[in-house]
Amino acid sequence: MKLILLLSLSILLFADLKEKMVDLYQNQKYEEVCNLGFDYFKNNKQDEEFLSLYAFSCLESDYIDRIALPTALLKFTKDSRANAAYFSVILMQKKLLYHALVDGYDLSKMDLPTTEHVLSKVFDLYSKLGKHDPRAFYIFEDAKDPKLTYKLYLVREEPLSKMVIEEYYDTMALKRHVYW
Repeated sequence: MKLILLLSLSILLFADLKEKMVDLYQNQKYEEVCNLGFDYFKNNKQDEEFLSLYAFSCLESDYIDRIALPTALLKFTKDSRANAAYFSVILMQKKLLYHALVDGYDLSKMDLPTTEHVLSKVFDLYSKLGKHDPRAFYIFEDAKDPKLTYKLYLVREEPLSKMVIEEYYDTMALKRHVYW
């Protein structure tokens, strides 16, 4: 009897957790959802709705590296596989762009899928530069909106440099993304 009660309570707890995560996500509290997903990942790694919600939240809050594990686990439904492919593209673009900025890797021959995520946009714009001498920073104009620009640069620190993308509309700063 205690086992059934315990099982019922744990199912209810995880239902409440997912409901709380959805509510926070809808209120654009992406970092909170990402952190909840991280904390409860082990107990929910078979729940693809949970994994997708967790990964999208981490993507929105710039915790890109946290999407790697959910990406590998999303495979049982058409929607999950589509989400996994989307996350994979962005994660790969982040890794390649960082490799290009830190190590001078040439991205000009890359022809990869893309998304509307800021990392994808900047990756595409950077890769179109072709072979070039490294710069202290790069300014890119959005392909669809000339008032929207992106500033890309490295903050060199030990032991790990950080890649920064700043979004501007006209001259007003909108958002600053920091990745490593």
